[in-house]
Amino acid sequence: MKTIYRFFLKLSLRLSNWLYKVISVLAIKSEGGLHPKHRLIGYHNFFLENILANDSVLDIGCGNGALAYDLAGKAKSVVGIDIVEKNILKAKAKYNKPNIKYLAGDATKDLNKEKFDVIVLSNVLEHIENRTSFLKGIKHLANKFLIRVPMFDRDWLPLYKKELGIEWRLDKTHFTEYTQESFHKEMQIAGYQIDSLSIQFGEIWAIVKSN
Repeated sequence: MKTIYRFFLKLSLRLSNWLYKVISVLAIKSEGGLHPKHRLIGYHNFFLENILANDSVLDIGCGNGALAYDLAGKAKSVVGIDIVEKNILKAKAKYNKPNIKYLAGDATKDLNKEKFDVIVLSNVLEHIENRTSFLKGIKHLANKFLIRVPMFDRDWLPLYKKELGIEWRLDKTHFTEYTQESFHKEMQIAGYQIDSLSIQFGEIWAIVKSN
């Protein structure tokens, strides 16, 4: 009997993963191309509240430019960089302002010797395999970093899925999802100091300084 329950449990968990993807796609389509989480979670406000009007901001992994666009409404200047060229093309087409510059490239290599007041990493680190090397590679670009990453222990289901050998990540392109402990450890190894950290919507939102 236990074997039958376990079979249907695993089947249900795999179905929930599939439904999560379907729901996300349908939500984006119904909202005209932008995921409703941007509006409902309100994470743009976290970044806006932690920049100043005279700041130069680098948005690494800027995606379609929606966050860079909002940042440019407050900051002096914003550079949005993404390694995926089609993201930059979308950003230039839909989310452009005179004080935004979009670049397709690698933030560790393609910014010459530019300096910024603030670097934004919004749901970026989890997509990078060698995160410690990446973080060390951008340390010289700014002293202040605003970081948002998903948590592994956001609730009990990801832990249970991993225990059962079922896909537990929110996105298969994630190399990791964090606990507070793993986030602190990664920042320490990379030579960063956490000024403040909060848990919002199963995510870590942190203000970090380079040592």
